[in-house]
Amino acid sequence: MANWQCVKQCGACCNLDPAERPDLDEYLLPEELELYLSMVGKDGWCINFDHDTRECQIYANRPRFCRVEAEAFQDMYGIEPEELNDFAIDCCRQQIEGVYGDRSLEMLRFDKAVGI
Repeated sequence: MANWQCVKQCGACCNLDPAERPDLDEYLLPEELELYLSMVGKDGWCINFDHDTRECQIYANRPRFCRVEAEAFQDMYGIEPEELNDFAIDCCRQQIEGVYGDRSLEMLRFDKAVGI
């Protein structure tokens, strides 16, 4: 069975381009939406993502919508805790494919890490 985990120095989820996520207002609270939009740089990437190290500069204090946690996913998306693993794997694979491609090093690293 595949087990979700975050693969360090991927950063696919840090590509925040709102044009790619037209339903943001359906799962973010108004103040979260405002914060989200304030984090989007001109290139569509989060302003807190360091492209050189490929790491989040505010990781320890990142907002709820940047976290893969059962409570947040249940509240934002209606995902039950027992569904989180498969849902998170699917979300990551879709985001990695959209940002880097389905045959990218990032996808290969993710699939290997989660056991696909």
